[in-house]
Amino acid sequence: MSMEDAVKKIIEEIGEDPDREGLAKTPYRVNKMYKELTAGYNQTPEEVINDAVFNIKYDEMVVVRDIEYYSLCEHHMLPFFGKCNIAYIPNGKIVGLSKLPRIVEVFSRRLQVQERMTVQIADFINNSLEPLGVAVVVRGYHLCMAMRGVKKAEASMMTSSMLGTFRRDERTRAEFLSLINQ
Repeated sequence: MSMEDAVKKIIEEIGEDPDREGLAKTPYRVNKMYKELTAGYNQTPEEVINDAVFNIKYDEMVVVRDIEYYSLCEHHMLPFFGKCNIAYIPNGKIVGLSKLPRIVEVFSRRLQVQERMTVQIADFINNSLEPLGVAVVVRGYHLCMAMRGVKKAEASMMTSSMLGTFRRDERTRAEFLSLINQ
């Protein structure tokens, strides 16, 4: 069964006419939308950073904050979205600035849970750059919690992954948290 046929069946199952004017093209549009929202399956994070890792002597914290992301909850296929903050302390290698948001995009454009996505981002940066440490903090607003179930639209979820010096050194972790909370 194609995605369009499945969407048409869902429309019928909820009691609507999939052939009426406003819904006739909905199966096509939903199919196209899901391909866009799950584009992270068609790209690897390795492809994203390709040749943008540079050998540079720099050993201070690099922080990119407020990276917007949009994802789909794997439990209900409803959106969750928010901002991701990333820091790393280079150990001879840096990555091109635009690559960190692109890494977030690859992992967020999949059926996800926020906890896994946070760890995937941190682990990938850690494995690719071999830095002294990596920190990732993600805030998410989950429509599966806002629109259904408990119906708490204002609640947000915070997740973090601290590796290397960010895990071991309280001062380094505090500096990062201070920078992203300014």
